Amino acid sequence: MIEHIERLLKSRIGLDAESVGRSVIERAVRQRMAAIGLHELESYWTTLGGSPREQQALVEAVVVPETWFFRYPESFNALASLALERQAQLHGARPLRLISLPCSSGEEPYSIAMALLDAGFAPGQFQIDALDVSDKVLEQARKGLYGRNSFRGDALEFRDRFFREQAGSFLLDERVRDCVRLRTGNLLDGNLFAGETPYDFIFCRNLLIYFDRPTQVRVLELLKRQLQAEGTLFIGPAEASLASQNGLQALGRQQTFAFRLAPSIPAKPATMRAAASRTRPSVTPVARPPLPSRARPAPQKVQSQAPRPQAQSEDTWTEVASLANAGRSAQARQLSEQHLQTHGPSAAAYYWLGLLSDVDGHSAQACGYYRKAIYLEPQHREALTHLAAHLEAQGDPAGAQRLYRRAQTPGVGDDD
Repeated sequence: MIEHIERLLKSRIGLDAESVGRSVIERAVRQRMAAIGLHELESYWTTLGGSPREQQALVEAVVVPETWFFRYPESFNALASLALERQAQLHGARPLRLISLPCSSGEEPYSIAMALLDAGFAPGQFQIDALDVSDKVLEQARKGLYGRNSFRGDALEFRDRFFREQAGSFLLDERVRDCVRLRTGNLLDGNLFAGETPYDFIFCRNLLIYFDRPTQVRVLELLKRQLQAEGTLFIGPAEASLASQNGLQALGRQQTFAFRLAPSIPAKPATMRAAASRTRPSVTPVARPPLPSRARPAPQKVQSQAPRPQAQSEDTWTEVASLANAGRSAQARQLSEQHLQTHGPSAAAYYWLGLLSDVDGHSAQACGYYRKAIYLEPQHREALTHLAAHLEAQGDPAGAQRLYRRAQTPGVGDDD
């Protein structure tokens, strides 16, 4: 009977049961059976089949939102600069159009609004749509009231500017909430964007990983059609390879996982290609940004036998990030493994191998690498956060919360 319910969820929201684990679905079913007073699975299946309302309630029980303000802060830094560039291109002809989906309880679309306001945009210069399949989380977003779990990391200055503390929670300023249009929407609905103008920026992060491959491609094609020709799509780190294989090109901004439609280049006759090669201007290399402190490799031992190869020099992790951001996960993995073999275990190497395992859809392997990174560096925030997300998806919210607390609190070292 659970198999029938899994198929229903797949047809309704595209959920691949293996991506979250059968235990998560079984737990959600038990919660809903208890909520409506049923004890037999067969009776619940009968009720479920005839009640769109109960189907929606089950979806909301299965889809456990895990989000916080300014998650992946590099993406919002990139958005601010890209939005200013896009605004200059449009010469004020229209407001910028942005969308966040799924928007969950609102942290992402409201982060987008705050990032643009901080960049100097007036509210009338942009429009943000925010969609989710869950009416419950949308109602949460409309209230704009958030607990401390929605604020993570050390850079919380925005909370003082845009929130007001209220009985232990934080109420978002109305001027931010008014920038976002919240509505129910399902990406598997073919009429979702009927009559909608394409967007300049689309945020669709960590959703595709819950679909099977055909559904991933189908949804990605829908997003591409809804993206302006010069628009930008922000996705999750585990989805970069999929994007690069399906007509999208990485912007090359480290840790942003931002993509644009790949240019369509017509084939040229051989003589034209030869002429072009003779007249092509020289390209000035773009300086790489400094490494984040978390990604800096440990000091290397001096080896007298031979000079270090370029792949294992000080910019190893910048190169790995660049390869991963471009969807070249196999090369990024190879470079990380080479670093391990030459220089021995390091938290940075294991973290990147975990992230790359996520990209390839190997969640058990990813968890193993994240645990190794945490063993070597107990307060490795990124590894803690990624492992916590896996535990939550596997139906262990208590374990996930312990890791989230560790990521937020320096010096806390609970066993994981």
